[in-house]
Amino acid sequence: MRGLSFLFLLILIQASSCTTRVIGLIGQNVTLPCTYDAPTKGGTSFCWGHGKVPLFKCSNTVLSSQDGGVDFRRSPRYQLLGRVTAGEFSLTILNAQRSDAGVYGCRVEISGLFNDQKVNTELIIAEAAVTKNRTTADATTKETLTTLAPKHLEVRGSAVEKSQTEEEIFTALLGVGNIGRMAVIFFLTLIIILILIIRT
Repeated sequence: MRGLSFLFLLILIQASSCTTRVIGLIGQNVTLPCTYDAPTKGGTSFCWGHGKVPLFKCSNTVLSSQDGGVDFRRSPRYQLLGRVTAGEFSLTILNAQRSDAGVYGCRVEISGLFNDQKVNTELIIAEAAVTKNRTTADATTKETLTTLAPKHLEVRGSAVEKSQTEEEIFTALLGVGNIGRMAVIFFLTLIIILILIIRT
């Protein structure tokens, strides 16, 4: 019985998190999305860590905020450029470097046991496009050369998708993922209840 309860608790914890992927370019700013309905649900305490969101707090914390004010920032390169009071907790990394690559976790603290919203984001860093000027007898033309990037990544031009588009995709994926997770939780709850009824 305790084993089933523990399994159910782990499923609930996993269901409250999601994962997304963001591609950034070396030397440019990159934004990792994390939003929350703060005006409706209240609360603006959260943290960002370099690593997946653990059971409590953030691992390897790079930025944390209590009630809308930043109380810890590992480096001035970590910025919050959105309106925190509106629930825009997205982390912007200024002048991205190769060492910034990896998984980042955003935890929004919500009162109650295991209610926190968790978002894990994998940051992939690629080379930026290089522009060279070439002078000919007739005119000056620009030749854009894209330096080598991993083959499985598609980098268009000199910048990745705009943050607005990233947020729309992230919101859509979050909605679809949560529906699936909630369906799994519902059916597992139903199975556990049936098992308990049959045993008695």
